[in-house]
Amino acid sequence: MSYRVREIALAVTIAALMLLLAWRTTGFFTATNLVDLFLANLPTMMIAIGMTMVILTGEIDISVGSIFAICSVVMGECARAGMPMVVSVLIAGVAGASMGAANGGLTAYIRIPSIVATLATMVALRDGLRWYTQGAWIQGLPQQFQWFGLSQSSFTELCLAVVTVTVLLGAAGLKHLRIGREIIATGSNKAAAHIAGIHTSRVVFGVFALTGVLTGLAAALNAVRFNQVPSNSGLGLELKVIAAVAVGGAAITGGAATITGTVLGVILLSGIGSALTFLGINAYWEKAIQGAIILIAVAVDALQFYRRDDAHTLAA
Repeated sequence: MSYRVREIALAVTIAALMLLLAWRTTGFFTATNLVDLFLANLPTMMIAIGMTMVILTGEIDISVGSIFAICSVVMGECARAGMPMVVSVLIAGVAGASMGAANGGLTAYIRIPSIVATLATMVALRDGLRWYTQGAWIQGLPQQFQWFGLSQSSFTELCLAVVTVTVLLGAAGLKHLRIGREIIATGSNKAAAHIAGIHTSRVVFGVFALTGVLTGLAAALNAVRFNQVPSNSGLGLELKVIAAVAVGGAAITGGAATITGTVLGVILLSGIGSALTFLGINAYWEKAIQGAIILIAVAVDALQFYRRDDAHTLAA
């Protein structure tokens, strides 16, 4: 199935879901609900752009939820210590970049499979955070912490601008820049890309670090919407991000994905989660649906991979 066919199928599915919500519910299409839906899913959209790059290289990062929680707490602690908000946001971004770079170093240079490396960092970071906070939320934040997120109408416009710029840069980078072609080549055939002169280890390291930066930025934008920082934030975020990229048509084996598909995948999953609420269905079904979507997407991808492999074998 080509990218364009998948994207059209996703767009039709989203349109059908919107029609169902318009028919069966009231209140979904209000400005307040749409803004809340956008802000609630902003972290998923931001991190999914980075995850698309990671999966394009044939790797995966399942530690983004833990990195998101660490960055949120770091930003809260910096603000509570009296640091200016700009400095707190920068420190959260640096923290995200450092943890992403650690994942990249373990995967690209020490050659630990990314699913193993990021599983280890996911558990270590989450347990380390639990030890540090003892399960308590970061409270007593200064008024300036949530001033911009809660009190300013321009906050929504700022978030929309950040997401739009991130999506456009991601799409343009993959399509027009040399680094985009190197990312795709690394995931398509790492050995061939290396022979062609591409520093594949550097590429893999870079996409993990980029995902860490985007996770830190998403955590900062999300944290300022509230007057306290939960120590368990980001739980299950990795599942939603990976599901969005997979349903957007990314090949889990690497080398094939589009930013447009990822954006449509995030919109579809976000719509499903909200639809469950408006249709009165237990929200616990959301995780089951996400897991089923990942399973179906991976199965379709595997089926296509084996068909291509069989075709190449017959051609040889």
